[in-house]
Amino acid sequence: MDVPLNQLLAFCRPGFESEAGRELTDAAATKGAWGYFTPQPGTGWLRFTLAGGLDAPSLLRQVPLESLVFVRDWQVLLAEMALPAKDRVGAVVEVLSDGGVELVRTCARVDVRVGENSSDPDLGRFARKWVAPLSRALRGAGLLGAEVDSSVGDRLEILLPDFGSALIGMSLANNRARWPMGIPRLKLPASAPSRSALKLEEAWKVLLPADRALDYLGGGKTAVDLGAAPGGWTWQLVQQGMQVTAVDNGAMEEGLMATGMVTHVQADGYLWRPKRAVDWMVCDIVDKPRRTASMVSDWFTDQLCRYSIFNLKLPMKKRYDEWLLCRELLQSRLADAPFGVGLRARQLYHDREEITCFLERTD
Repeated sequence: MDVPLNQLLAFCRPGFESEAGRELTDAAATKGAWGYFTPQPGTGWLRFTLAGGLDAPSLLRQVPLESLVFVRDWQVLLAEMALPAKDRVGAVVEVLSDGGVELVRTCARVDVRVGENSSDPDLGRFARKWVAPLSRALRGAGLLGAEVDSSVGDRLEILLPDFGSALIGMSLANNRARWPMGIPRLKLPASAPSRSALKLEEAWKVLLPADRALDYLGGGKTAVDLGAAPGGWTWQLVQQGMQVTAVDNGAMEEGLMATGMVTHVQADGYLWRPKRAVDWMVCDIVDKPRRTASMVSDWFTDQLCRYSIFNLKLPMKKRYDEWLLCRELLQSRLADAPFGVGLRARQLYHDREEITCFLERTD
């Protein structure tokens, strides 16, 4: 395995491989590096090859994953190999033993994954069962370090596109997704009015600092939900103990209204404004993304909220370019505000043709 470490394996929503590749190209350029990407259309993963400026481990150490939108998770690509029909464990040990041992020894454990949209249930079952014997063999060969808690330490990651091939990577402990391939598996509670409730829950988990969730969500805050009906996002806000103004011309779910925590205002979410400022404004209205970005910037310019989570519905063409335009619009319109702002965005697992943004005042 005496090869230059100049490739990344990046994960994204299936169908957005080109957007993730362009994002990596731009991120590398900000660090004086350049490269090209090889998308695997519809798979949810791609290879990014660095042609100069930095190697893959250095890029991962310099670019925070949280600064990316379309890339959900990533790792240094160590090797690509064919898997034999027999003794697959031995084949992996042999490949990893052929040079580069010291790098692999920083890994505390091994995980085996299949693609997000893999249609072969047998491959998924094999991946789960393969981890234990593979771990024992790698540790016995001195190719894994001491086993530690799964949340710490570098990690050996193996992606199985099929039974006959494997992509072997290494993720860095301090710059990878909290969930495998950036996908938190959430369960929809029976009382939630719609599946959209999962989008807001995932947004909080991904976009808010894990150690400060109570600062953002606790303490009986007030909130506005624009485009609320039937109430998936409003339901999540109520679960956090917030008093919510739900703005939508459509009907809200009756059980949610019975909580006494929700005031329903029948109005156009883009035009309605509160009489006094609230803590949170959330918006999941399907409209032109730049219109949403402009509306959100107005709320912040007028200091009508402190935090906002909102979705930008991307067009079918030029999706990455549209995000760049929306980001520039938000930044330029808030550049002269008498307070600081922080912006993070991610294409969540529960998103579709959209990205979810978190904007906050930092004064």
